[in-house]
Amino acid sequence: MNSIPSFFISIIIIAWNSKLYLHTCFDRLLNQTFHDFEVILVDNGSKDGTVEGLRDKYPSLNLRIVSLPSNHGFAVANNIGAHLARGQWLALLNADAFPEPDWLEQLLSASENNPRFSFFTSRQIQANVPDLLDGAGDTYHVSGLAWRRDYNQPVNENKVNPQEVFSACAAAALYSRDDFLKVGGFDEDYFSYFEDVDLGFRLRLVGRRCLYVPQAVVHHIGSASTGKLSDFAVYHGHRNLVWTYLKNMPPPLFWLYLPLHLLMNLFFLLSFTFKGKGKAIFKAKWDAICQLSSILKKRRTVQEMRTTTATDIYRVMSKGLLDPYLASRQRKREGKSQ
Repeated sequence: MNSIPSFFISIIIIAWNSKLYLHTCFDRLLNQTFHDFEVILVDNGSKDGTVEGLRDKYPSLNLRIVSLPSNHGFAVANNIGAHLARGQWLALLNADAFPEPDWLEQLLSASENNPRFSFFTSRQIQANVPDLLDGAGDTYHVSGLAWRRDYNQPVNENKVNPQEVFSACAAAALYSRDDFLKVGGFDEDYFSYFEDVDLGFRLRLVGRRCLYVPQAVVHHIGSASTGKLSDFAVYHGHRNLVWTYLKNMPPPLFWLYLPLHLLMNLFFLLSFTFKGKGKAIFKAKWDAICQLSSILKKRRTVQEMRTTTATDIYRVMSKGLLDPYLASRQRKREGKSQ
């Protein structure tokens, strides 16, 4: 009987009309200095011929392709990939993220040298503006907001030492497969946006920690499928941030910062309305509230699994009242520099 091959790393890539970027991504995977990996491509019902000819063009990649009949979302597709994976580690990589040759090697080296950490996030550089960062892990604020840490900062000013961050940006991250499955993977109700912050929060609640590995570099297009301020992005991002707070914020932090969370949501209702996104933001908050019963059931499950203290969670959160404003100002500089 033929044995089923196993790999140390399973790279999971989700595609949705990604033909423009996927070949560049695969070319970069061919050049990795670490070779014991498989690639699981889950195609979300692409209509642009994304998967055509891939097996013929990349015969040396251990490639498996799962073609879904329609777009099931980032969360569902990654969970499918994780359940199919044969690796000890799951390396999540966006189709529009192009890793440096030693990307996998650097992530694995970090995992070996830092055994207190079990998930890892990469240094993302803006592919179209290579002197600016696209992110250095994710920051979570006590209000329930989250953002990509150091987004739009000059690359040469970014700290080059590994350091703890709240969670990993799933555009280029490494997770223990056992941990990923233990906490249930991505919440499939999210579809996309904020699902990696939610996953990172749940991993932290069971005592796992995230390390930023600046030596593990990818060049990321970013928002290639949906657009940064599309109605889709506004709706899913702002619905899902409410769910993430309600599900995961442990007591007593939940009650202590609930007024701030409500004020933050009110601010964005007004702000996005003035930006012409009123329909999307009001629908996001309304739908978040309509699912309150379901989210509270999930909260009970999440909190029952918790093994760490609220103090440990609080330690790695952003707490300054002006932090979200300062991060927003930094993000807006993009439009002035391009």
